[in-house]
Amino acid sequence: MSDEATIEARDLHKRFGQTVALDGLSFTVSPGQVTGFVGPNGAGKSTTMRVILGLDAPDGGSALVEGRPYHSLRQPLRHVGALLDAGALHPARSGRNHLLWLAHSQGWSARRVDEVIAQAGLQSMARRKAGGYSLGMRQRLGLAAALLGDPPILLLDEPFNGLDPEGIVWMRSFLAELAGQGRAVFVSSHLMGELQDMADHLVIIGRGRLVADTSVAELVASASRGLVRLRTAEPARAATVLGEVGATVATTAADTLTISGLTSECVVGLLGQRAVAFSEVSVHRATLEEAYMELTREAVEFRAAVAEEAPR
Repeated sequence: MSDEATIEARDLHKRFGQTVALDGLSFTVSPGQVTGFVGPNGAGKSTTMRVILGLDAPDGGSALVEGRPYHSLRQPLRHVGALLDAGALHPARSGRNHLLWLAHSQGWSARRVDEVIAQAGLQSMARRKAGGYSLGMRQRLGLAAALLGDPPILLLDEPFNGLDPEGIVWMRSFLAELAGQGRAVFVSSHLMGELQDMADHLVIIGRGRLVADTSVAELVASASRGLVRLRTAEPARAATVLGEVGATVATTAADTLTISGLTSECVVGLLGQRAVAFSEVSVHRATLEEAYMELTREAVEFRAAVAEEAPR
């Protein structure tokens, strides 16, 4: 895949009437990694994706795919595969016929259709009417359609919706595999646990503005803040001992303390010196959801006063 397989948003602005959907949004999606796109409902995620794909025109700024506006791409499905609405299909057509219709519109063969059906794990359902598909199967069909042109860029809006646990594991692994092939994979999702296990990078927005553009590892490390988790049958004594040397200690459960200001090695040493019994000392690693909530808690307007997008 080409190093030029990028998405670049430059100072995007978009209004729907009096509602500000995008307010100077800028970021880059790079090849070879999964970039998660997160933010509260109404933050502007769907509008951003529609602007990238030329479905909505920005009032200001630009969105570029491989350095060009989407509408200037020849055979755009060979450059960008998109899944915005898993329900956008003819319910009376079989899944395979839906894909054949798309493929024939681009001059592609039935063989390519069967290849993406296999990639998406749709073999057993391909000849059934798509109107009878579950949401999870429609997601797989939409992903198969996005892959038809073997594009270097994939843009997926909430692809985990409707998937059962097995489907979520499969989707997570498959998208990571596609990124490993050098593709730029841009995924909007509200399932932070899935992004933590899959995404390399995060773009976080609120009210159409950029909140953070960072790696998952950096965001989680920042939220973890070097905290140490201690399990002990003597929480009061442990808190006193650790507090005497300046540590900040918080009780998180009847037998569990969270400590800041000391390394885990220091905690073990101090408790050993004072004969305070304990069963576990570990470095706390924040979840991505905790990191996200910590970040957005400092920007209350992004959480509680989000602008609503126009109905899409």
